[in-house]
Amino acid sequence: MFPTAARTPRSLAAATRSLATEAAHAHAPPPLPPPPPPSHAKHPSAKPALRTRMNPQPRPARPLHHPTLVHLPPTFGRNQILPVADSTRALLESIVAQFNAPIRYAFAYGSGVFEQDGYKTEEKPMLDFMFAVTHAAHWHSINMNQHPGHYPLHARVLGSDFVSRVEEISPGVWFNTHVPMQGVTIKYGVTTVDNLCSDLLNWRTLYLAGRMHKPIRIIKDDARVRLTQQVNLTSAVRTALLTLPETFTQRELFARIAGFSYAGDVRMALPGENRGKVQNIVSLQGEQFRELYHRLVVALPGVHWPSHMESIQQDTTPHARAAHLRKLPADLLKGITRQYASEVHPKEADEAAYWTHIAGDEKLPEAIDQEVRKLVRHSSTVQTVKGLVSAGPVKGLRYASEKVGKWWNSRNTGAGSSS
Repeated sequence: MFPTAARTPRSLAAATRSLATEAAHAHAPPPLPPPPPPSHAKHPSAKPALRTRMNPQPRPARPLHHPTLVHLPPTFGRNQILPVADSTRALLESIVAQFNAPIRYAFAYGSGVFEQDGYKTEEKPMLDFMFAVTHAAHWHSINMNQHPGHYPLHARVLGSDFVSRVEEISPGVWFNTHVPMQGVTIKYGVTTVDNLCSDLLNWRTLYLAGRMHKPIRIIKDDARVRLTQQVNLTSAVRTALLTLPETFTQRELFARIAGFSYAGDVRMALPGENRGKVQNIVSLQGEQFRELYHRLVVALPGVHWPSHMESIQQDTTPHARAAHLRKLPADLLKGITRQYASEVHPKEADEAAYWTHIAGDEKLPEAIDQEVRKLVRHSSTVQTVKGLVSAGPVKGLRYASEKVGKWWNSRNTGAGSSS
């Protein structure tokens, strides 16, 4: 637990490092167990559900050992709480409340939550959710019992252990798509809190971290995730600054950040995604992006962004850029330094000179772009293949056809605007 010391920035930073999955200590105190599955004992008159292979008994959870963060200062991460219309908020909360399986952190994202350019007013896009849970197999066992129709036939036959094993394959997400709930159609992904926080801190796959670079609506909050998400947002700013010139606009900053999760995405190379996705997001979500990032940007040394202006200036000297570079997420930084292994002296010889040399190289933005693309390409390719398993043939074909339709519409829109 983190007592009142967590109220200081220094102790928050120390807490952040201790929350990475890879750094979890074996002797950390075990967390509280998740809530038990709903019991029929509360309703003696109700007949117990018949347990079959298609309707399995929820399996008991296996305890995990990781540090638990209970409280944060009330104002910490307030930039993450983005407002939505009351009707949208009520709908999102009512949908999440339908799940009996325990969800620790939940957010909604995409065009169904925040307006995007390129959609007609009468269109009702599918609502996208992401759930972070403690025990994946336990969660799917309960959810499969409550909502068997959310899963394809083969997943119900093979059971929740199969689903959780597929989910564990990097980037660590299982999706149920084209699910009717509360009069709308939703898609929801399931991951573990450990996997989510690891990606937010280290950009291990950039799959979840990239989605959370863009505006999201938090429905169920968790202190550990909020802390690591603040690190993720700051990492996005540092990465973008290293690829931008001395003077640029807030729209250029937002487009650069939003574009990280699409750079190298296999769907962008196939007829499976809207080519103008990044610009469509940024053009109508400027206020949300500004709320997310403005306070983080102005808190960084060497960056000047007056609140009444859209123009941003930064110190681009090697020394200033080195301060950003050395604090990039671990997996991204590992790839960047690997590219410079033959060009600079070992870091142990003179660490300050090592980082300054790389930061002053004019090819650094290109090196960063290459590493981001590698991360996204691998995770998006694996998740696309996993989607064929998690969706099943019928829903998979339907989802693919909708993506192709968006791609075709984006081509026609682009052709019309360029003539």
